[in-house]
Order: sequence, then C-alpha cells, then structure tokens
Amino acid sequence: MLAAFDFRPLTRADLPLLHRWLNRPHVAQWWGGPVSLEEVERSYGADIDSAVIQPMLAYWGGAPVGFIQAYDVMGADPDWWREETDPGARGIDQFLANAEQLGQGIGSRMVAEFVATLFRDPRVTKVQTDPSPDNVRAIRAYEKAGFRRVAEVSTPDGPAQLMVCRRGDRP
Repeated sequence: MLAAFDFRPLTRADLPLLHRWLNRPHVAQWWGGPVSLEEVERSYGADIDSAVIQPMLAYWGGAPVGFIQAYDVMGADPDWWREETDPGARGIDQFLANAEQLGQGIGSRMVAEFVATLFRDPRVTKVQTDPSPDNVRAIRAYEKAGFRRVAEVSTPDGPAQLMVCRRGDRP
C-alpha cells in the first residue's frame, strides 16, 4: 500500500524547485518546457494569489514529489472551456517530478487523493483534465483514478483528451 499524499499550497519559496522540475525532460515534454525561472515566477507566482487557481505541491512520505493544481473551470482563462456551464466544474493539471517514479501507480494515486479532497467541497460536481492525446501514460493514470474519456478537443495548447470524473465515477 502506498503512503498517503499531503498537498500544500505552492509558495514563492517553492518557485525555484518548480522551475527545476518543469525543466526535467519527462515534464518539459508535456508542459511546454524548457522554461526560465523568470517565466515560472511570472506565471506560477501570479497563480499563488489567485482566487481561481490553487497550485499545490504534492508530498509523499514527507518529500515533495509532484505538482498539482485545481482551478474553477468557468472562472479560468476565457480562451479555455467556453462551452462549460457548470459552476461546480473544477479542472486539474499535474505531474510527478521524478522520472524514476513513473509507471508505479504513484501518479494515479496522487490524482485520486487530490480529487477526493476537491469533492469534499459540496459545490464541486465534477473534475476534468485535458492531457495530450499522445500522453498515453497520463491518460492511463487518470483512468485509474476514476476519470473517463469524453472527447478529443481543441485547446489553446493544441489537441487534448478531455477527461471527466464525477462524484460517482471514482474507483
């Protein structure tokens, strides 16, 4: 049995760590890297104080092992999810920081535990995510965490596999 995750809000002091993680090849491939520290400070630094986005570090066994964020879908960037009408929809994005931890079920467990924390809020009706259709590992991890494929969609970042988890969908 894997240890439980702890999630804590990202702070400005965490930005250099996040910068290092975003530049690791297995992360940069899917997260638009490489990126400069200044870009991380500008983008993620602004999210720290956001009322719409909650960027978090994921801790497993007391060590930071990943990044995960939740956002209010309808309140997020207006170029994304224009068709969404459910005020209870939340979106998530995540990655594991260490390549050697991929393929061990850690990512799907991290997602499942994070989604469970989101569903503690009775206003949250569903959680969605949008990995690249080519990111088979992420799609499988989301499926193991209770997400279902909805459709391939076009986003400002390109094609994505829209996946949704509703309260009753979790394994």
